[in-house]
Amino acid sequence: MFTALVIFTIPWQYGPAARLVPVPATAAYLDPMASIQENPGEPNPLRALTLDRLRCRTSMKWRTYPEDVLPVWVAEMDVPLAAPVVRAVTAAMELGDTGYPAGTAYAEALAAFAAKRWGWDGLDPARTAIVPDVMLGVVEMLRLVTGPGDPVVVNSPVYPPFYQFVGHLDRRVVEAPLGVGGRIDLDVLEATFRGLGGVRAGYLLCSPHNPTGTVHTAAELAAVTALAERYGVRVVADEIHAPLTAPGVGFVPYLSVPGADRGLALMSASKAWNLAGLKAALALAGPGAAADLARLPEEVSHGPSHVGVIAHTAALTDGTAWLDALLAGLDENRHLLAGLLDRHLPGIRYQPGEATYLAWLDCRALGLGEDPAEFFLERGRVAVNSGIPFGTGGAGHVRFNLAASPEVITEAVRRMAAALG
Repeated sequence: MFTALVIFTIPWQYGPAARLVPVPATAAYLDPMASIQENPGEPNPLRALTLDRLRCRTSMKWRTYPEDVLPVWVAEMDVPLAAPVVRAVTAAMELGDTGYPAGTAYAEALAAFAAKRWGWDGLDPARTAIVPDVMLGVVEMLRLVTGPGDPVVVNSPVYPPFYQFVGHLDRRVVEAPLGVGGRIDLDVLEATFRGLGGVRAGYLLCSPHNPTGTVHTAAELAAVTALAERYGVRVVADEIHAPLTAPGVGFVPYLSVPGADRGLALMSASKAWNLAGLKAALALAGPGAAADLARLPEEVSHGPSHVGVIAHTAALTDGTAWLDALLAGLDENRHLLAGLLDRHLPGIRYQPGEATYLAWLDCRALGLGEDPAEFFLERGRVAVNSGIPFGTGGAGHVRFNLAASPEVITEAVRRMAAALG
């Protein structure tokens, strides 16, 4: 037996004055588990929580700015947890199962998920290692295949911690900017690799790409692999957003690509199931990188949370119906945002991404300078991510978090448009 925290939620709709107003509760919402119960017909979890309930959270998204600011920035989702995760963590709490992580259950769950979801049966739990989270795992993988002062290539604009963590590791970031449509420019990538002069180097691949939401194709990844092998560059792929693809878009794991044997990759359930506070990720090695992974210091495995491992394992094993409901909701939100921008902020260019729950908005035509995020925060009381920390190509852009209710997204765009007068 186990007990669970019960949260009653009331859905919200827009009133005529563009305020969030309560709607009478329906039977589905009176059932405290209706919005997260695991079944084939699960409702959209992005519609399950009220704004007032979300403001009770104490995480970064909800505590960084004053209450009059609408937060659509950092990568946290406005969802209740999937019921299987709640059950698994609650059972662990009641059992006092809060020690150190052990075993390969997480890796086995990810292997089964990858086989079913992506048709990839090459994830061997014997070539995995538990790491605290994806970015700390990236650091450890780069430490295995590069040395102090060595270059690490990234495709800008890209997730800002790539710059921060690589710099703190005493490696040198070298940009190979994305090309047309936010895709990898293979000519630029080759020129960048060639310009390294044959020194030991890494390539930190963001797949799917954050912030553009681009999903690299099998052909693109095969070309990347060929270039990396030609120029002796070791690839480390951050695949944390892999489960978050739009309908009809297939994710290709980097290590599934022929010739990627010497590659390393990092995966986690944290982004897709909103588990960032439950630290646990997996480092994966291709057959040609197994010896590298074997050199990972044993103490790295002490960093992940055992409870995190339990949560991530439950998500991958039993949380796929919840994930599918989330993916459908995110796709609705992509189209919603595109329509809202077209009507109210036509100066913003937005191409809905193929993955992630992040939207990359080109605001340069609005004449707001290099950092429109600052304008929208000060004048509109909307928090979005500034594009500047994403590197070359980021100025004049903002990143908008789509993992919110349609009402919150609508209100955010209303405020942004009103700020422009």
